[in-house]
Amino acid sequence: MAAMTAADSMSNGVSHSTARLRRGIAPIALIFLAASALTACQSTVTSMDTIRLDRAQGSEQNIASLTSVINANPQDPEGYNVRGSAYGRAGDFRRALDDFSRALQLNPQFYQAYANRALVYRNMGKPVEAANDYNAALQINSNYDAAYIGRGNIYRQAGRTNEAFNDFSRAIQLETTDGRAYHGRGLILQSRGQHAQAIDDFSKAISLASTSPEPYNGRGVSYVALNDDENAFADFNHAIELDDKIAESWANQALVYERRGDKARAAKSYSHAARLDPNYKPAKDGLARTRGGA
Repeated sequence: MAAMTAADSMSNGVSHSTARLRRGIAPIALIFLAASALTACQSTVTSMDTIRLDRAQGSEQNIASLTSVINANPQDPEGYNVRGSAYGRAGDFRRALDDFSRALQLNPQFYQAYANRALVYRNMGKPVEAANDYNAALQINSNYDAAYIGRGNIYRQAGRTNEAFNDFSRAIQLETTDGRAYHGRGLILQSRGQHAQAIDDFSKAISLASTSPEPYNGRGVSYVALNDDENAFADFNHAIELDDKIAESWANQALVYERRGDKARAAKSYSHAARLDPNYKPAKDGLARTRGGA
């Protein structure tokens, strides 16, 4: 996995393609403060569960090339799986579904196509259909780590954290090199208040996907919970260096400034976060607390 900002990979049946799409970052950290003091904190992430759009994948030239491969061998499910992945990366989810479904008609044991179709369903806001496809993939190949991770994220987002934890742990037992497994499990550990263990998992996720801001934000939130503001601040700043368009990173940075009593810098960072995402409540609430501070 090249980067965790890319959530799931689409598999072409031979190797994992790194098709990724992020349609918008969902809140990474929810910081709960009372009387300007941190009482609890938790990361919540959905951005890693989407494909990052790459419109070039759906270019007329690319699709024509992939279609020519299919026309040359129309009974080969691999051709449909590859073209379906290209459609998915381009955001043409309906055509992607059609191609994955055709691949599965030709080869009902094509577990990678089930996982690819599940990813598209997730991006279409259809978690039930996605979970069914992940289940089908695992019935065919019970050691398919990507399906455990994908299903784990669906469970986590549905609040079924015990099942999600088991799926992420199973992927880790299978020696996955996909940092999303460690990141997802770290989020659950964090939500349970097990911050030291969460930090270990976020650190492993970072080792597998060092250019992704999400695990840095996650680890930083757990550092804050342990009153290790120095390491938290370093993580939040690095998350900003990696991607300065994420409101949560700026709000997290602002929180540390606020905890230090530097309301001026805190207000500046909260304001930046609010400009990036006017609906991000931690930024709005933080700005209300710190505006005018000196």
